[in-house]
Amino acid sequence: MTEELNETDLQGLGLDEEYLNIDPLEDNYRESISEAPGLFTSIEQHKTALLMIDLQYLDAAPGFGVFADVERSGVPHEAQEYYFKRLDHMVLPNVRRLQDAFRDLEMEVIHTRIMSMTQDGRDRSPGHKRLNLHAAPGSKEAEFLPEVAPKGDEIVINKTASGVFNATNIEYMLRNMDITGLYICGVYTNECVSTTVRDASDRGFYTTLINDACATVTPELHNATIGTIKDRYARVLSTEEAIKELRQLVKT
Repeated sequence: MTEELNETDLQGLGLDEEYLNIDPLEDNYRESISEAPGLFTSIEQHKTALLMIDLQYLDAAPGFGVFADVERSGVPHEAQEYYFKRLDHMVLPNVRRLQDAFRDLEMEVIHTRIMSMTQDGRDRSPGHKRLNLHAAPGSKEAEFLPEVAPKGDEIVINKTASGVFNATNIEYMLRNMDITGLYICGVYTNECVSTTVRDASDRGFYTTLINDACATVTPELHNATIGTIKDRYARVLSTEEAIKELRQLVKT
């Protein structure tokens, strides 16, 4: 029988501990993901869009949807308090700043939300059915938060799964509009946002995740997701850095 080794055992085999604590592929990925020349060309040519994930009453408002019953939500009081404070004081104001910047530069602002096509939700993904996650057409849960709601002719995409790329025709739509880059923000960082970032990167889009315009229910989950995604599937910028870059690169 092969004896299983834990991490401590492996480090005791004479391996170089410095090597064990570095990312040997960091430079290669940074050059192809975070510093790719096409990324900046995409921004300059108005081919980059702002994509917001699930900023709606279902999962981003106290007293509704997922958080309608505090005790049955499965999220401890402290985690809910953290989540909504981060949303109110950081994420929603930053998303609005990003929206205003994209709108001022006449670049695409695209909204996604969880919403079924049917009132009983029979078209939902099996995963959403198991989670009892449902926002029916016309329901309060399907409404966007007013601070960051769509304006004018902005595109809204409805989905019934975590990933917008595997649950909708968003890729077809983006290709039709000649969009090659995405700035992504929304909730939850470690779930729908992360899935969207990875799927977008796999499909060849130049992907930027806005760190302080995303939220999930604990700092640990948020930070672990950022650490995994950064320079592997997306650049990671702050709202301030993103807006500064847009204003420097985009000519109106």
